[in-house]
Amino acid sequence: MPTLVIGLPWLILHYITKWKTAGTITNDDEQLLDELYHLAKRLDDRMDTVERLVASDHPDFKHARLVHDQEIDNQQLEELNRLIAEKKGAAK
Repeated sequence: MPTLVIGLPWLILHYITKWKTAGTITNDDEQLLDELYHLAKRLDDRMDTVERLVASDHPDFKHARLVHDQEIDNQQLEELNRLIAEKKGAAK
């Protein structure tokens, strides 16, 4: 009888807690995402350099990807930067 009174509610509450925390991002996940974001920005800068070098050697070269100097291409990146800044501001 005590197993039903104590054990069953504990088991149910334990798994409810696990279920609720499974959908959230942990600090480790957030740090990993931040590192991946910075890595992607560095790789983007490198691609810009490579494209600039190729364009200087071949005048008919056309950029096949988004160009960071164009405002229309930067709108989503600026939105992401704003959300990250808000998140870091709220966390402090």
